[in-house]
Amino acid sequence: MAKKNKETFLNPIGINNPVTVQVLGICSALAVTAKLEPAIVMGISVTIIVAFANVIISLLRNTIPNRIRIIVQLVVVAALVTVVSEVLKAFAYDVSVQLSVYVGLIITNCILMGRLEAFAMQNGPWESFLDGVGNGLGYAKILVIVGFFRELLGSGALFGFRVIPQCVYDAGYLNNGLMLMPPMALIIVACIIWVQRSKNKDLQEK
Repeated sequence: MAKKNKETFLNPIGINNPVTVQVLGICSALAVTAKLEPAIVMGISVTIIVAFANVIISLLRNTIPNRIRIIVQLVVVAALVTVVSEVLKAFAYDVSVQLSVYVGLIITNCILMGRLEAFAMQNGPWESFLDGVGNGLGYAKILVIVGFFRELLGSGALFGFRVIPQCVYDAGYLNNGLMLMPPMALIIVACIIWVQRSKNKDLQEK
């Protein structure tokens, strides 16, 4: 059982990442990764919401009528998203403004609904919690990688602090403005997918 729980937690972070393998949650990966800080906050928010939504649905799974299960799942997710949104507005208002409507759109995140339907409805609370945390961290990992490269190469900074020295700019270096545009996020995600698939034969199409 311990081995199964370990795989449930670790697989989404690595070999079965929801973004790079299942190709879910791509929209927010494009929208909130121009800077590293909102990418981290979005990743943490999704992790918390997936984990607790999984637990709640797992606890309720035997009492939810099959015909309204999707509605119940949406209500649970919407309630958690509302709580997270209000917490962000109270304690991290600037980041909340940067994330804009994308916090609310977590409700429709394919990773969330996929885990609730495919895992939480069939497994116990602890396993569902591990699955939620693992998938959330797998999603957050990709956002952080994309946000790191976009902000570093697009602005020459990380967390708003300049990282590339002035002498580099004096030598002729220019920030790559394309990095701050959404299509570059898609290209970076594609590169991550390529690297992951090249290293794992099981992911390569035959």
